[in-house]
Amino acid sequence: MKQLSVLGVSSLAILMGVTACQKPAEKPADTAAASSATTAASADMPQIRIATESSFVPFSYKDANGKLIGFEIDLADALCAEAKLKCEVISQDWDGLIPGLQAQKYHAIMAGMSDTAERRKVVAFSDPYFTNNLVIIGKKGVDKGADDLAGKSVGAQRSTTAAEYLAKNFPKATPKLYDTQDNAYLDLESGRIDLMISDSAPALYWLKTAKGQGFEVKGQPINIDDKIAIAFRQNDPLIGKFNTALAALKANGTYDKISQKYFADLPK
Repeated sequence: MKQLSVLGVSSLAILMGVTACQKPAEKPADTAAASSATTAASADMPQIRIATESSFVPFSYKDANGKLIGFEIDLADALCAEAKLKCEVISQDWDGLIPGLQAQKYHAIMAGMSDTAERRKVVAFSDPYFTNNLVIIGKKGVDKGADDLAGKSVGAQRSTTAAEYLAKNFPKATPKLYDTQDNAYLDLESGRIDLMISDSAPALYWLKTAKGQGFEVKGQPINIDDKIAIAFRQNDPLIGKFNTALAALKANGTYDKISQKYFADLPK
């Protein structure tokens, strides 16, 4: 993976954000996997729904009981507590995230979504809460670097900055795109693809697992200075509330504490 810096956390050298995009087809939100991210007890507090994608370890994923956990879940809890909002985090398929926001099924998206000019045509973004870079990973001992991928099969999650970078910068590679990050890992493990390009933090996290032990980062991290932020409907006054809350969490040390919980042990 590459080296990343979480915004406002100078002590962490390698971190990864998530990249997120959406496709036109929308799928229903998984309310059964909703997080208990209701952070204030006052009945008169506004109820806010936040959508995430639940297969992006360590940002947002499900534990053995189907409960949403991860960096973005903890951060959402803290943001809502600071902003004095009651929040519920729900799981939504990646391709349906922006369509669901536009259809007013929820108020915001926290799913490793990159703040891009293209997305700003249809949504608005908060201040960034993470900086993302990319890495290429492959089997250990196999001399397939990151400079020339001609003729190599390379996996990436569909509609992400990783997939976009692959298409633009490695036109002679054979891309294979996946609905989820987990499905790309499965094909990498089985040898159905040679390499995978991914956001740094999820890939580094996966390399620490038992399934990732036979794989490594190829070449150097790809610095794309990708900013991860919360997506809202355009002109939503909630943007200001969340920006104020995020600044407060960075100032009082809460943001650093949450970041350390998930990213401090990643390989440097």
